[in-house]
Amino acid sequence: MNELQQQQLAAATTYMQQVLGSDHSGHSVDHIQRVVHLTTTLCQQEQVAAFVPLMAATLHDVIDDKVVSDVEQARQALSNFLGAQQVSTADQNEIWLIIDRLSFSKNLDQKQELPLNGQIVQDADRLDAIGAIGIARTFYYGGHTGAPLYDPAVKPRTQLDKATYRKQSPVINHFYEKLLLLQDSMNTASAKKIAAQRQQVMLTFLDEFKAEWQGES
Repeated sequence: MNELQQQQLAAATTYMQQVLGSDHSGHSVDHIQRVVHLTTTLCQQEQVAAFVPLMAATLHDVIDDKVVSDVEQARQALSNFLGAQQVSTADQNEIWLIIDRLSFSKNLDQKQELPLNGQIVQDADRLDAIGAIGIARTFYYGGHTGAPLYDPAVKPRTQLDKATYRKQSPVINHFYEKLLLLQDSMNTASAKKIAAQRQQVMLTFLDEFKAEWQGES
């Protein structure tokens, strides 16, 4: 990255911290820091210039409807910020494309095509949703929304669109409705390797959880 891009990324980090600093839904600053770190790693392994992916990784949750109360206002604020930082029009367009097509829910009705830069950020974001951190974030978000922990009588849903996806269900069901599906959705070879390890962590946890739920020793 050149000096201007470094300054723009630093400003984006500050902007993100201001928006997400008080988040308690699992989309806080620490989540972004991990996604940025993973994005950096994947950019190196995939030999991709890092500026656009890192900007998108840093800013991808500042307009998320799980985090902000007024999405349109948040979008306008982000647009104003990018303009004020003199991010080029081409880079702005790609950052917006990545942010708008990134999430799991946006891809439920139809898969959203992403350039390699976007695939890297999507992989990084999804990697932070699985494994040990993914387990912790799932229960953290479940507590935030007041979702029940587990109900064996409530089966995981298999047909989801964005509207039904956001309807509350037991926390454990979220593993089957989303998290265990993410391994097969990874775009890059580098992410697939990491995902395989994290998938096993979740499967082991679920086996242990259900055994303990049933009172087994």
